[in-house]
Amino acid sequence: MKYCVLIMDGAAGWPVPGKGTLTTLEMARTPNLDSMVSEGALGKVRTVPPGMEPSSACGCMSILGYDPQVYYQGRSGIEARSMGVPLQEGEVVFRCNLVAVGDDKMWSYSAGHISTAEGRQLIHSLQESLGDREVRFYPGVGYRNLCVIKGHEDTLQAVCTPPHDIPNKPVKGFLPKGQGSEFLRSLMSRSEEVLRDHPVNQERRSRGDMPATTVWLFWGSRQSPELPPFKQRFGLKAAMTSGVDLLRGMAGMAGIASLDIAGVTDGPDNDYAAQASGALAALQEHDLVVIHIEAPDEAGHGGYVKQKIEALENIDREVVGRIREWRGDALRVLVLPDHATPIAIQTHAPEPVPFLMWGPGFSGNGAKRFTEVQAGVTGLFVTEGHALMSRFLSAARA
Repeated sequence: MKYCVLIMDGAAGWPVPGKGTLTTLEMARTPNLDSMVSEGALGKVRTVPPGMEPSSACGCMSILGYDPQVYYQGRSGIEARSMGVPLQEGEVVFRCNLVAVGDDKMWSYSAGHISTAEGRQLIHSLQESLGDREVRFYPGVGYRNLCVIKGHEDTLQAVCTPPHDIPNKPVKGFLPKGQGSEFLRSLMSRSEEVLRDHPVNQERRSRGDMPATTVWLFWGSRQSPELPPFKQRFGLKAAMTSGVDLLRGMAGMAGIASLDIAGVTDGPDNDYAAQASGALAALQEHDLVVIHIEAPDEAGHGGYVKQKIEALENIDREVVGRIREWRGDALRVLVLPDHATPIAIQTHAPEPVPFLMWGPGFSGNGAKRFTEVQAGVTGLFVTEGHALMSRFLSAARA
């Protein structure tokens, strides 16, 4: 028996403004998913424990079978592990987004989805200008970077707001506040001068693209702990493919191999076909493969209805279609988002999300489409997300 877990990041949502009761999942054409739904068990699962942040960190940790209430100690520490960023005693790490602020409002949490190459140049300049024995900047993927701070552990007490939570809102009321916040605000303010006339931003302005006007610090944490190895926990050798550092870091913490597949990115340019083919090929050497696709979440954060629908349809055609054509050993499949990213609010929401279990051991439970509404009426509800993996692997009948 082989196993495949497909995480469609942020795929769930609410009714799209101006579209009546329709969500993007309902608006998308997903014939492959729909066929699997008619043959498998559709339900809802609470991936984010009550009171915890509705983030991919918590949601994906639950999906992998680990209780965030036990193992989650901060997102940036997980990303640091993926990027090979060392953390010493007395050091903390913050996510360091390159963002665009204009008219004192958050124009873009991603500086218009700045490219990785451009982001690296800007972070390199920030390190040259602001880096010292207390501060180090590390480039990541696109707008996602890290800042390590030494000797200011009180910054972890600061109240910080993710920039994707405040689209088009005045930033003044969302700057870091409370104990330890002064150091963070100062660093953010000083970054503005470094970035203002940087050649990368000059070139972006000339093309009509948003410049990266400042860094935004949030999601502070210490070094993340190891997770109990996935193979020890579930008896399976696992691999993962993802375009983001968070998932690669989480895989490393759990002893899950990270697949290096050309063309896998965090956005709409992701090579879905290559990602699916590479993941399924990995089942020759592994028992279970996790396919994490970021594109629906990015579209949700941007408020892009068409782009989110296209991402869902690409997943259905290029990924789910290839999964259904698998000609190897018997295959069980688990499909779900890690959280909802409604277009209406352009950020994450904590409610339960749809999930589908398909393959040997599962049969249809009356649903016809992979949607929030149909998942909610089947009566299948898993209250603790971290328990879903065991249920999936044991093929308990719904």
